[in-house]
Amino acid sequence: MDEVALRLTVFGLLFTFANLAATIKKQDIDIYSFHINSTVSSRYAITIITSRVTNVLNQSQEVHFEVKIPKDAFISQFRMTIEGKTYDGVVKEKEEAQQQYSQAVSRGQSAGLVSAVGRTLEDFKTSVTVAAFSKVTFELTYEELLKRRLGKYELLINAQPMQPVADFKIDIHIHENPGISFLEVKGGLNTKDLTNAVTTIRSDKDAWVKFYPTRDQQTKCDDCSKNGLNGNLIIVYDAVRQKQSGDLMVSNEYFVHYFAPTDIQRIPKNVVFIIDESGSMLGKKIEQTRLAMLRILSDLDENDHFGLITFSGHFQTWKPELLKATEGNVEEAKTFVRRIKSGGNTDINAAVLKAVDMINTYSQEGSASILILLTDGDPTTGETNPEKIQENVKKAIGEKFPLYSLGFGFDVSFEFLKKLSLENNGVAHRIYEDSDADLQLQGFYEEVAIPLLTDVHLNYQGVANLTQSTFQQYYNGSEIVVAGQITNNSLESFTTEVIALSKSTKVVYQSSGPTVDLSSGRPEHVKRLWAFLTVKQLLEKMVFLEGLEKDNAKKHIIDLSLKYKFVTPLTSMVVTKPQDEEMQVAHKPEEGEKPKRHSYGARRQMFMPSHPVNRILASSSVNQHGAWVSAFYTRRENQETSASWGLNKRKRPKMLRLLTMGDSSAILQLPSMTQKPLTTSPPLWRIRILKSSGNAKPLCYDVPVAEKVRLQQNVLSEFSMNGQRESFGGEGFSRISIHYKTNHHLLLSTNEINYTDGQETVKFSWEQDLTHHERENVSLILRRNEFDVTMGNIRVAILLHKKDGDIFLWPAIWQQPKYVVLMGILGEADISYDEIPGSQTPTLKIKDKEVKTSWVMVKDYRLASAPVVGCWLVPFQALTQRELSDFTVTQL
Repeated sequence: MDEVALRLTVFGLLFTFANLAATIKKQDIDIYSFHINSTVSSRYAITIITSRVTNVLNQSQEVHFEVKIPKDAFISQFRMTIEGKTYDGVVKEKEEAQQQYSQAVSRGQSAGLVSAVGRTLEDFKTSVTVAAFSKVTFELTYEELLKRRLGKYELLINAQPMQPVADFKIDIHIHENPGISFLEVKGGLNTKDLTNAVTTIRSDKDAWVKFYPTRDQQTKCDDCSKNGLNGNLIIVYDAVRQKQSGDLMVSNEYFVHYFAPTDIQRIPKNVVFIIDESGSMLGKKIEQTRLAMLRILSDLDENDHFGLITFSGHFQTWKPELLKATEGNVEEAKTFVRRIKSGGNTDINAAVLKAVDMINTYSQEGSASILILLTDGDPTTGETNPEKIQENVKKAIGEKFPLYSLGFGFDVSFEFLKKLSLENNGVAHRIYEDSDADLQLQGFYEEVAIPLLTDVHLNYQGVANLTQSTFQQYYNGSEIVVAGQITNNSLESFTTEVIALSKSTKVVYQSSGPTVDLSSGRPEHVKRLWAFLTVKQLLEKMVFLEGLEKDNAKKHIIDLSLKYKFVTPLTSMVVTKPQDEEMQVAHKPEEGEKPKRHSYGARRQMFMPSHPVNRILASSSVNQHGAWVSAFYTRRENQETSASWGLNKRKRPKMLRLLTMGDSSAILQLPSMTQKPLTTSPPLWRIRILKSSGNAKPLCYDVPVAEKVRLQQNVLSEFSMNGQRESFGGEGFSRISIHYKTNHHLLLSTNEINYTDGQETVKFSWEQDLTHHERENVSLILRRNEFDVTMGNIRVAILLHKKDGDIFLWPAIWQQPKYVVLMGILGEADISYDEIPGSQTPTLKIKDKEVKTSWVMVKDYRLASAPVVGCWLVPFQALTQRELSDFTVTQL
């Protein structure tokens, strides 16, 4: 048996063993109780998740606790109770927590917790080793202020114990002192199969929702499987508006004022949509943008005035000025939108400044102006310095109207957009590249579609430590919330005054006298709400603060977070575990932050590549049960070795170690064998690859391709894509395979497409109509001669080309987050270069090296039309800094 075959056999054994071990392990843990208790009082929700677990084995093992919480929430408490002893998490300043964590890792203790940013939820993970037949109780508390959108609040509860639980309960209590106007229970856990598991009770001011599914029901609902529940329960409600001046709650010297008047008419708005149509918007993004804009244009009020600007390397206006949203103008604008196409660079600065000029030119008294920017990338042409763009836009707007930024996908520089909007009284939203991205765009627009008030000022007497109390605009269906501390201790003299503009008329809302005193019920409730809102707003302001102001804001955030035990982006929770005082650190990630990965401590560090004795060649993946599987091959540095995975001349036995998420491991020792070099098929034909760059002119390079090659791979994302050349030397690939984690495998040929997720196989035909197939973190969309693949945070398209009787496949990378480095013959993303003037032969400076080049024409097979474009032809090694043999594979 040759070495390649042996390695495949060994890996097969390893994965079989891992899958079997993970399955057995899962059955050895019994979650006998899982409770979620959420209490909402005056829009402020405190949710406690309690999981009680038994180790049913007669030996100790690691028990995991993983839950999902709303991304706008702050964790405020975590504790584990083991054999009657409780271990509490302690919130500390992030730097101090990180130092303590690093010291723990250096002593060989376990790694930190992972908090991964998702669309609406974040993960909280931890684990602890539990003795034989012992029990552990996990308890996590998080807090959030529910935000009113489109006339309703939503409380999202996620439940995924991932096994049927005998004692499963979700209890929710909502108290709104003015009263509850309506209440509805939604979500995947409120389906027909679980209707009798949900009980709702309402009175004027209170509502109780109970979800008590039986063990049998937990495996048969729409969001269920043999592994139990995995879905959301969403409580939608609104509060009664007794006074147009708002609701005022007071408790222990703190107050909160909810202001959401309804007795006013809508204000005509002036809105300019600034739409990115650069090359990175190609495909699904631009399609969804067009679809969303067509709907948005249909929703414009006839008294609104609007404008459209599209931009890439230059901008284009639909009309030079804002026009009234008449039926004829709207239909003409829709025709303009349908013709939007992607291509070119990204000049954000010029487009936004033009939009500001259009708004300023059209000044209409009694109207509200709004700018909405949609982009998926960084500025790449014109003014490209983000700080200069921010300065230019802030100066041009002059605090007269808000700028809202919508960042499409994860390639976008979201921090730049966030600062751009916050400095101009707007907010930035991320639009996730899912099948409903067009609905996300439309949903955001609906939130700002109907302005009711502008220049809103909320004034109070005898108060201090106010949260934000001035707002540029108030929109229908939203709510303004202000909290602060009462300094004169006299509720009788406490007054509120709201001054704003409705159209061109000044309106004043005043309130004085009795207020709702909550001291007897929840004395700390309003105070915690004030602290939560203060921290949230200061975190937003820190984006554009500088110098001493920024330092003071940071100190205030940390002080409040430590006092109220909030886990924020500036604080972390240190969890001390009983195993030799091991530590873990829970942190609150910022939007767009790269998710952290598990690290496995010093006991595993002797297998890291930096070890002075052994060099490790490792293959690592996650099997379908979530267990990490790593096979390690070692060799001595001071002995001659082959370039393959072979043994050294002393014929030392290969050691392979199977690592799982727990402490247990299996070691397999293979018999000695003589080394054999790794052989590959010799290069038979070349392809020419076109590569976008940060410059105006693209690069291209020739690759002498072997029979099977690695097109792109990222180990951290567990994503790889391989290609097999055409048998008769055609221009593309006859087969392309894509692998994600260990259970998602996609194989495309020129005849058919096969996808398996480890449990079922789905087949596609290139001839079939538009087809969409979804799995967790996987989206597959088949269009005519184009297959759109999203796996995790990487998105590619495989195009089927037919040319002169030749049929072949061609890959195109559509989405690659900046922190993900893909390696393969397709090269790195957006490689920039400098043109060296004065050279007799055209010369580029790439990665600090001068490279001779020539200008050639090539077909861009990344597009269905395969247009002919010009590019600088450079050597393959100049871009990859690797040899072809580094990208040769033995199997797809």
